[in-house]
Amino acid sequence: MTQDFSGRSIAQLSVLLQSGALDPRELTRWTLERIRSHDDQAIFTTILPERAMREAEASARRIAAGRSFGLLDGIPVAWKDLFAIKGVATTAGSVVLKDAPAAQEDAAMVTALGHAGMVSVGRVNMSEFAFSGLGINPHYGTPRNPRARDVDRLPGGSSSGSGAAVAADLVPVSIGTDTGGSIRIPAAFNGIVGYKATRGRYSMRGVFPLAKSLDSLGPLCRTVQDAVWVDAAMRGLPAPEIRRGSLDGLSLVVPTTVVFDGAEDGVVSAFEAGLGRLERAGARVRRQPFPAFERIFETMARHGPLVTAEAFALHRDRLEGSQAASMDQRVVARARLGQNISLSDYVETLNTREALIAEIAAHIGSNELVAYPTVAHVAPPTAPLLNDDALFVETNARTLRNTSIGNFLDWCGVSLPCGIGAAGMPVGLLLSAQPHHDAHLLSMALAAEAIVRAD
Repeated sequence: MTQDFSGRSIAQLSVLLQSGALDPRELTRWTLERIRSHDDQAIFTTILPERAMREAEASARRIAAGRSFGLLDGIPVAWKDLFAIKGVATTAGSVVLKDAPAAQEDAAMVTALGHAGMVSVGRVNMSEFAFSGLGINPHYGTPRNPRARDVDRLPGGSSSGSGAAVAADLVPVSIGTDTGGSIRIPAAFNGIVGYKATRGRYSMRGVFPLAKSLDSLGPLCRTVQDAVWVDAAMRGLPAPEIRRGSLDGLSLVVPTTVVFDGAEDGVVSAFEAGLGRLERAGARVRRQPFPAFERIFETMARHGPLVTAEAFALHRDRLEGSQAASMDQRVVARARLGQNISLSDYVETLNTREALIAEIAAHIGSNELVAYPTVAHVAPPTAPLLNDDALFVETNARTLRNTSIGNFLDWCGVSLPCGIGAAGMPVGLLLSAQPHHDAHLLSMALAAEAIVRAD
């Protein structure tokens, strides 16, 4: 096999597949071999060669007979190790679930993309139980950030394998989850596109949860157009309905509260350069303080984070039993903090959340997007964080800060690569919209992407 398909977007591969210039079986064989031979074997936790070739064969027959399922037919996809795959145990990045019963059926989203003709090639690594924004996994290994050229750097979490798999040209798309930034952080760290949908846009059936009041799904891929195509399939649509917007209609508000605190100079420079290009291309930009952002973190400090309370409730038996000894002790320590969160604390946080969502929405125009750096720093070196718990906790909190605002407020968001920061590492520009404004967000992101990107 001489053809090289690395670096191709879904759209580029789709043209080849639908025209008959590329056989889905050839693409799938190339993908599986590339995964097997890649020098970082911590990216994938499970490879599905029999299933993948079976699905590729069916795709090839459909396309040859003129019965293609559409734009995504024959496109390889990888799944975060939270999505049920029939016949395989869902380990959620943890060894305590490696002997769990195999799933009896696919997760709803696996089925949905299967109906679009996509080829499931495997499952990818993640932070254990999705409870970290950095991507470290002591059980299955920590994927290396493919963009790092100086030292090993973190891929971001918790969808670490998803970000690394796309950035390493192993697959054109991987589906992740996002509870506090777990799609957008790996996208920013790896220089790719990450779309976190509004919570509830997609079915969560068959997805191992972390915190149901915050959990959402979405794709990590090369372009916004790819994300739009996958979004349509995840919603069961035969074709995308979202159209490219106009930069003349793009209105942005840049918060001046919290999100730039302690930001690296390179991150600020790359963000401001991308924002400036948008403004020169016709976008309207204004800056405004959002004191309510500070109250989000004050609320979490006073009453405890929602994710911690819900993670403790979900894993209580494990945390209080013998399985805790086999878990990442940093995950155990953070999750056990949830036992200190009372029911009244939890309810008060939910009430405050509802009030802050309404308060902040009143200061944002109905078609206005919020823009700020996805993460205030570039991907950090891995080694210093492996054995320094205090540094891990501080870095994890700093990494999750900007993106977790969107989860608390139930926003949808797209992280776009906007340039390079320290050590030549990627920087992400985050565009966010109010709940259920996904179509407007994606439409404007389609228009903005080429201007924002500096590659």
